[in-house]
Amino acid sequence: MIRFFKSVKYALRGLFKTFREEQNLQAQSIIGIITVVLGFGFKIEPLEWCLIISVIFLVILMEMINSAVERIADALKPRIDTYIKELKDIMAAAVMLSATLAVVVGLIIFIPYISAVLSG
Repeated sequence: MIRFFKSVKYALRGLFKTFREEQNLQAQSIIGIITVVLGFGFKIEPLEWCLIISVIFLVILMEMINSAVERIADALKPRIDTYIKELKDIMAAAVMLSATLAVVVGLIIFIPYISAVLSG
């Protein structure tokens, strides 16, 4: 049981360190919080909640993986410069794709609610 709590402690330390140091993660988290508030405001359906929460976590997860890969890449930078640049570009693209998915899912879910309010 002690090992479990130590693992949680290390994970939370990594989460908070990444959150403090990465502006993109902070911005994405704020957008996620705004999205959750909108979900409560519009009283979205349980399946919609599942999708919203999933894409929010996907974006945050991808940003954290990107941050970890960037740190590893920076440690190796002097040895393999061209590959490091490509690796960082690929990770940035992965984050961008996950964020794009989140926007698309958000639009599909929220546009009908917004339309109902505007027309109602």
